Order: sequence, then structure tokens, then C-alpha cells
Amino acid sequence: MSKRASRTRHALIGYAFLSPALIGVLIFMVVPIGVIMWVSLYRWDLIGDTRYVGLANVTNVLSDPAFLSSLRTTVLFVLLVVPIQIILGLLLANLLTKGVRGTVVYRTLIVIPWIAPPLALGVVWSWIFAPTGGLLSALAGTRLEILVSPTWALPAAAFVVVWSNVGYTALFFIAGLLAIPRELTEAATVDGASSSQVFWHIKMPLLRPTFFFVSVTSVISVFNVFDQIYALTKGGPSGSTEVLAYLIYKEAFETGNVGRAAVMACVMMLLLMGLTLAQNLYFRKRTTYELV
Repeated sequence: MSKRASRTRHALIGYAFLSPALIGVLIFMVVPIGVIMWVSLYRWDLIGDTRYVGLANVTNVLSDPAFLSSLRTTVLFVLLVVPIQIILGLLLANLLTKGVRGTVVYRTLIVIPWIAPPLALGVVWSWIFAPTGGLLSALAGTRLEILVSPTWALPAAAFVVVWSNVGYTALFFIAGLLAIPRELTEAATVDGASSSQVFWHIKMPLLRPTFFFVSVTSVISVFNVFDQIYALTKGGPSGSTEVLAYLIYKEAFETGNVGRAAVMACVMMLLLMGLTLAQNLYFRKRTTYELV
């Protein structure tokens, strides 16, 4: 067998092993994206016939004040959640990799909220925040109108999302910290470096690939938050917590305009693609395995 034929044979074998994953990507990612882009060109209520409207849905959505307000709310929500979630996850991971007694139990406990159903957690937190009969109001001895306040409803929802997802973030930071060779930190300690110097000048540079992964997945996850918003506020009060994912749901299944909802979904997809690309460019220039 010639060298070229051998390479072709090995390539075909490789693609054969990859084909189940590629078929899954095609069916569950590429096809749905194509369907959403097709639906965005039609007016449809999920029941009646479709009516082609071209780019009218796009024009209507991009000039809709409710959509622009929801987009601003979503960006604010991401800015509230992602930095706090990453910082807390890193702090927890740093504490849980110091060999403290009961570390395995603590690691399990912080991950439980992430693996629990988000809608169920949202219902529990809606009772905790409830102004009448809620746990916080009972403990404070007064009526706390947190979820019905346009000022505090979004921070409260952000707190619930951070509480739910911080274990996920910490889990990856723990893996990143444990992958750092102990010889590096021990050598720095022997040379007189303090624990803070070891953290900032050795651990942090080597955690940049983990930071990239965590930041990308966190932004995507928070952009798609729906369950907690649905359980806590249903977009209220006065639309102060109406994030983009909830508006898409409301537009498709309450208003019955699937075409507009599809346009909003496409806008969200493009935003996430742009943000992911920006994060990739940022971390690609700064990710290094050399110590600073």
C-alpha cells in the first residue's frame, strides 16, 4: 500500500470514529439553527399557516423598545453575575485545594445547587424572598419587598444565579489548581515568596486557560438564564428582570409570534458568537505557560 493510500485510509477511519459526534452536532445544532433562521422570515403562531414577511420581523424587533430594554437588562444581568461568580469560584477553589479536613464534603456541597433543577431552586428562592410568608421577611420581622422592587429584583435574581452556578465555576478552578505542578509552588516558597505572591505570579498565569473556559461558558450560561427568572419574577416588576431568554419565551408562547422570537434568538446567537470571539482573542494573546 502506498503512503498516500495509507494516509487516506487512516483519515477515513478517523472520520468514521468521529461520525457519531458529527451527526449529533448536525442534528442538534446545525439543523435547529437553520430552522430558526428560516422561521425568522415568517409570521407564525405555532398553530395556523406560515406567512412570509421577509425581513419585516428583523426590522420590527431591532426597533422595538421592549427588545432593546430587554437587551440592556440582559447585559446588566451578565455584568452582575459573571464577575462575581468567577471571583467567588476562584476563592472557593483556592480554599478547597489547601488540604483542609472535609474538603471532599465541601466540594460536594458547593456543586449540589448547580446539579439541582434550576426551576425547583427558583421556586424555593421565590418563597425565601416572598414579602408575605417569606423566610427573609419572617427573619427580619418586617415585610421585605425584594422581588416586587424594580431596584432590587434584578440583583436578587443575580444572587440566586451566582449561588446556583458558583460550584460549577469552582469545580473547574479546582481542577486547574490541582494541575499546577507542586514543584513550582514549593520552589517559590523556598525562595521566600509569600502565599499571595505564589498565587498572583505562579498560579494565576497558569490558570489563564481555565479562566478562558470558565468565562466563555459563564457568559453563555447567564445569557440563557430562563428558569430562575420564570420562577422568581416572570420578567417583572415593570420588565426590570425581563432578560432576553424570557422575552423570547414570552414572544413565542404567550404572544404567539414565533417569527419575532426567532429573530431575537438569532440576535442572541450573534451576540454570543461575538463575545466568545472577543474573549478568545483576549486570552489567546495573554495565555502563557511561562511564569511572570
